[in-house]
Amino acid sequence: MLELVRFAASLGIELHASHLPEDVLGYYSPDESRIYFDLQLTPNERRTTIAHELGHAHYGHRCDTSRNELQADKYAATLLINPAEYADLETINPDRHFLADELAVTVELLEFYERHCLTRLRGVTYTRARHGIHQWAHRVEYA
Repeated sequence: MLELVRFAASLGIELHASHLPEDVLGYYSPDESRIYFDLQLTPNERRTTIAHELGHAHYGHRCDTSRNELQADKYAATLLINPAEYADLETINPDRHFLADELAVTVELLEFYERHCLTRLRGVTYTRARHGIHQWAHRVEYA
């Protein structure tokens, strides 16, 4: 969590714990350069929510659209989940609850990461795959 606090501070964004409405986990206020998150969140929910809201800040979002939410989720997933650590943990136990707990993220963010940030082909897992030479950021081959 401390790394997120420092990262937000380096961007000039303040973090504030608040009592938010029941259906709101957090939100980014661009005019105040603040991220608000609910006091009742678990530590993993808090990290995930803050990273998601940092995604909104990164992209300069000022409204909630499905495209903006997708971008913020992808930003949070790549910010919080280290591909090498994910690969190591997956060889120990591929259970999503185990992985999410070890990576200190929510199961929902882990599932998003698996769906949108990983590409699996013939026993090889790639992250952030692109076309051309050196087409992936990370590559793990399973025996």
